Amino acid sequence: MIKCVTVCIAAVWLMLGHCAVAQVVLSNQATELKNRFRIDHMVDSVTLLIQRDYGSAPVIIIQPDGSKWYVDRHPEHVKWMDGLTGDMIIIDKPTPGPWQLLGKVVEGSVIDKVSKLSIDVDPFPQPIFQGERIKLTARLLGDEQKVRLRGLDYLMSWTAKFVSDNNADDENFTAGTIVVGTYRDHGEELDERPDDGVFTSELDLNQPWGGYTLHLKAGNEVLERTYSKSLRLSRRPIRVDVAEPLTTAPGEWDLKINVDDSQLVLSETHINAELTGPGGMRLPFVVSDIEQAESLFHLAKVTDYGSYRIKLTAVSTTLGGREIVLSLPEQFFNYVEPPAPAPTAEELAAKAAIKAKQEEESAKQNAIFWLITVNALIFTLGIACLLFIRKRSNLKKALAATQARIDKESQEQDEIQLDEIDLTMPEDNDNQTPDVDKTQNI
Repeated sequence: MIKCVTVCIAAVWLMLGHCAVAQVVLSNQATELKNRFRIDHMVDSVTLLIQRDYGSAPVIIIQPDGSKWYVDRHPEHVKWMDGLTGDMIIIDKPTPGPWQLLGKVVEGSVIDKVSKLSIDVDPFPQPIFQGERIKLTARLLGDEQKVRLRGLDYLMSWTAKFVSDNNADDENFTAGTIVVGTYRDHGEELDERPDDGVFTSELDLNQPWGGYTLHLKAGNEVLERTYSKSLRLSRRPIRVDVAEPLTTAPGEWDLKINVDDSQLVLSETHINAELTGPGGMRLPFVVSDIEQAESLFHLAKVTDYGSYRIKLTAVSTTLGGREIVLSLPEQFFNYVEPPAPAPTAEELAAKAAIKAKQEEESAKQNAIFWLITVNALIFTLGIACLLFIRKRSNLKKALAATQARIDKESQEQDEIQLDEIDLTMPEDNDNQTPDVDKTQNI
């Protein structure tokens, strides 16, 4: 009975192979055949999804004839994408027969051989609003089956773009192309589990409202799949503004809340907020029991002067029954210290009297200062003049004494020279006369 069932299943696959030229004989468990698999002769193209140990080198492919392909050395008709956790290899017109992989293929993993890869994307709900946090999923399909491969998030990148329809009446007119996010399978943010083959959206819908065309591209170096869909991004159905209070009490503010009751259920609309202010102030609060489309909410009274900020998110339910979460624009207000009141006549008179007294005291102090300064200056000049006169007189006396001493020394020198003259020696004329006489005698 078991053989019969097996034969029937094989026959079914054989019939499918004749109907679709890209059919693969399935033998997925890598450990059962020691990383070997077989490709049927009717396959025109095959994509191999291979799971390796994290960070290991790309696998080596051995063809039926024994020749080898490497990640950096293979024919042009082979497209090879290697990542941290696996390889994605697309082979056109593969050689029929047994193939083998060499490498650190994860034990117990599967070698997925698919002939057709596509993507399946959750459609955007309508209406969808500005600032909405939305969870959408997408999947990579191999032969219409979800591809689940550990590390597939590293092998595939998803990019979501909004392309404006350029309607003149919309806010997004001439907005062009906007990258709004991606899809990930990493078990973080809104993604429930990593490596389960379900990629979850991480989209920023804080964009201008209007008509768009969604362009979603999933791919890598060897593969690219796209998805397009028209949608409309509607205005936020909730608006919150800071309003000046009707009372004149200082430090009091109101929130003016407008809810579009043509799209949302008022009784299921709640606003979560946090008021932050000077000195590290943080005050969370929730606005519930919204019964009218327009309402006021009184904020807690603030006492410190400075700038304040209100972070806002809202949860609600559309009239169609869809639960939504919205991020709302932050609100700001400043609590400015009021100016001091104008002084009364009595206060002005008192200030004038104080000022006059201060000026009189200042004038008296200045007069005393200048009197002391002038007297000190006169005294200093008198002392300086007296010292100058005494020094001049002493100098004259010293000069006179010096001159007298010089004259006395000169007189004494002259007397000494007269005492040294010899009166007994003849004069020069007397010595010359005898010679003349002798001459005459001759």
